[in-house]
Amino acid sequence: MDVLPLLLLVAGSAAVAGLARRTPVPAPLLLVAAGLVISYVPGVPGYELDPEIVLPLVLPPLLYTAATDSSYLDLRAHLRPIALLSVGYVLFATLAVGWATYLLVPSLPLPAALVFGAVVAPPDAVAATAVARRVGLPSRITTILQGESLVNDATAITAYKVALAAAVGEGATWAGGIREFLLAAVGGVVVGLVLMVPIHWLRTHLKEALLQNTLSLLIPFVAYGIAEKVHASGVLAVVVVALYLGHRAWEVDFATRLQEEAVWTMVAFVLESAVFALIGLQLPVVLKGLGQFQGAQAAWYAVAVFLVVVAARFLWVYPATFLPRILSARVREREGAPTWKGPFVIGWAGMRGVVSLAIAFSIPLTVHGGASFPDRNLLLFLTFTTVIGTLVVQGLTLPPLIRLLKLPGRDVQAETLAEANAQAQASRVAEERLDELLTDERNALPPPLADRLRSVLERRRNAVWERLGAVNPVTGETADDTYRRLSREMISAEREIFVKLRDHRYIDDEMLRTLLRRLDLEEAAAYREAA
Repeated sequence: MDVLPLLLLVAGSAAVAGLARRTPVPAPLLLVAAGLVISYVPGVPGYELDPEIVLPLVLPPLLYTAATDSSYLDLRAHLRPIALLSVGYVLFATLAVGWATYLLVPSLPLPAALVFGAVVAPPDAVAATAVARRVGLPSRITTILQGESLVNDATAITAYKVALAAAVGEGATWAGGIREFLLAAVGGVVVGLVLMVPIHWLRTHLKEALLQNTLSLLIPFVAYGIAEKVHASGVLAVVVVALYLGHRAWEVDFATRLQEEAVWTMVAFVLESAVFALIGLQLPVVLKGLGQFQGAQAAWYAVAVFLVVVAARFLWVYPATFLPRILSARVREREGAPTWKGPFVIGWAGMRGVVSLAIAFSIPLTVHGGASFPDRNLLLFLTFTTVIGTLVVQGLTLPPLIRLLKLPGRDVQAETLAEANAQAQASRVAEERLDELLTDERNALPPPLADRLRSVLERRRNAVWERLGAVNPVTGETADDTYRRLSREMISAEREIFVKLRDHRYIDDEMLRTLLRRLDLEEAAAYREAA
């Protein structure tokens, strides 16, 4: 097995993603553009998306990281719009895009067109949410986009399987398709519910952070594999388990959380970078087998399908936003009247991604009886152009669109005030607990050490309030910012001395590592407060 192409892909995509952080262009767009350009550089290995790798090996960890970073409570609070997008919209887009493609391409049968509709139905909200965080979208819109991306792949994959059964001649019926869809959805949720409690119990009872994080790396693959084995939705199983574990992450010890965050941040960065680069690298593959569809005809089909995909999302988003409020007084009272701006951003944030391409490449070469699958190469090409079109056109215009609409961003002042109040309550309870413990003679401490514990509490209590205070007129820093900066400078000075002592053999490397880890934890705490 030649590992050089894989190493080149990982290293190259990571380098481009790192470069994107220094530019105003979102990383997914730069990676796709780089893939398009590099795909025709002489000597670059050929890369072809393998659905047997992408769906079971790449999709589960990406879903897991997204779900553990999501808020179960926020998702539950916005369950209706998320369900309408992740289930209702995907099914609507499957029918709308499939029917339009059937009318557009004379040689394409309706079942094959519905297969294509299911392929391009699910938006990939990775790029959209990255842009949302960058430009400060309201938290409600960001939550809805995140929630949609967690579930819509499951809907699309199930719809694809149902449509494919009809397209290849397996005699599928509407009733059978609905039954398969419900079984896959309910089965995936049930598998997740069955797995989540024992997995969490195991996580909390393993005593070593290294073992806990090894388990963490296995969880998404185990959940996905078990669900798929029983013909349920692996996507939903992973999402259910990950939401539960993320919601109860506070029950795991601090060392595990520190390691887990670092490990999964790296995994997500590598996988996201690689899959977006892979999208661009597919250009030679999809152009190779176009056959009779060339030039202006292929371009016309691509533009028409792109416009239908974009229009279909708006045709669903606006009624799904306003009809519940028209029909239900309870919804109007609880949620108020939305403006047209929020739904417009959600409608424009329907960018497609690697899941659509992976599903498209899984379309079989033949149907039952041995005949070729109708216009398979054209469907691959249209999937590719739709993914590229939405990423480039919508991805590049989404940030200026958000700025143009002047949507209210996150209320940083209110969030900081809520954080300060929460910290004040926690510090008060901790101080009461400390006083209670110090009355016991078994916990006797010299006054300087007891004062140190109280000063730590006082520091945490004041740190958030100081962010609301005045800034230094010379540096523009708050007192809290200055404190953290000076703390890091002191830690840096200590670190240099420890290294010099090691170099002069006053301490050995093992002691150096112990001392440096202590400083690293202190610096990490300061950095997390700043972030």
